[in-house]
Amino acid sequence: MSFDTRNWKPATTLVHAGALRSNFGEMSEAIHLTQGFVYDTAEQAEARFKGEEPGFIYSRYANPTNDIFEKRMCALEGAEEARATASGMAAVAAALLCSLKAGDHVVAARALFGSCRWIIETLMPRYGIESTLVDGRDLQAWEQAVRPNTKLFFLESPTNPTLEVVDIAAVAKIANSINARLVVDNVFATPLQQKPLELGAHVVVYSATKHIDGQGRCLGGVILSDKEWIEEKLQDYFRHTGPSLSPFNAWTLLKGLETLPLRVKQQTESAAKIADFLADHPKVSKVIYPGRKDHPQAEIIARQMTGGSTLICFELKDKAAAFGVANALDIVLISNNLGDAKSLITHPATTTHKNLTPEARAEGGIGEGTLRFSTGLEDTDDLIADFDQALSKI
Repeated sequence: MSFDTRNWKPATTLVHAGALRSNFGEMSEAIHLTQGFVYDTAEQAEARFKGEEPGFIYSRYANPTNDIFEKRMCALEGAEEARATASGMAAVAAALLCSLKAGDHVVAARALFGSCRWIIETLMPRYGIESTLVDGRDLQAWEQAVRPNTKLFFLESPTNPTLEVVDIAAVAKIANSINARLVVDNVFATPLQQKPLELGAHVVVYSATKHIDGQGRCLGGVILSDKEWIEEKLQDYFRHTGPSLSPFNAWTLLKGLETLPLRVKQQTESAAKIADFLADHPKVSKVIYPGRKDHPQAEIIARQMTGGSTLICFELKDKAAAFGVANALDIVLISNNLGDAKSLITHPATTTHKNLTPEARAEGGIGEGTLRFSTGLEDTDDLIADFDQALSKI
């Protein structure tokens, strides 16, 4: 079954797009837990491997359940093609490495998730790929970092964990001027609140583990771009290195997509109220939230995002205060995940970004008192009361 999704709103798209039903007419998408596929004849097998006949060959290459998930993400993102991966970091690694070779140069924003920085700073140099990290907010820094061999730009916006915002359209313009590709990690904004491809980015990656699943069940990732780049650059890397998503996880993520708009709307509305409460609290020295007028890049946010975020970054005076609040919270759980139905709090300096040097953390705005809060689906007043009682104990 196929649908014309051009005029659908996101909520409809995320329930129906890419639907594929067997002759049994199942309501929920089928889980095709199979490694391989059977051919009617040897000639058919030959034709499939030659690419002369459409059809599935091996689940490392493609799978019917994964195909539905990829098509649904394309319909939401406005992308021509997608490939689902086993995790968000598999998506990042594949998107970055599939088109690079020894002697190439990458420019990346320095405010990145710790594992992303490891790929840029540690893994790529092992293969002769040079890199430069810049302040992503400084457009002149992007321009000045460009070399004759620069092939790729990489950024996340809003950033993890400090929720800095980068002007995607402006960075895309610089990338286009040198014929480089811009890869954007759009996890914190979700595909509902920011459309990097519409802003000029060439490739978008997600950790589907976060909001797309959104219920703490499975790992997953996805890469979205134009058909030519997927087929010419990504497909061989994907096919031969094997970062493919499990069909069971693809099915789980499809179920997550059905409720994504409802969850993100509630989480964003709740986060905005909690951010305001924290900003007014005497024991909180700083709050960074994309929905507030005092956000340093509020003007850019108004242009490129349609909502705030489900995440809040805030500062306490030191590590002891941060640990004290995290330990005193009753409803909010301590975890390094985000985008979940359960509210989660993270101390980045000792967890997600602990492998960065103190200097690198300071450059990224991560202090010993920094906390990252991921808003869940609990009652907003209950969450505010939980923060109130926890802050009263430090």
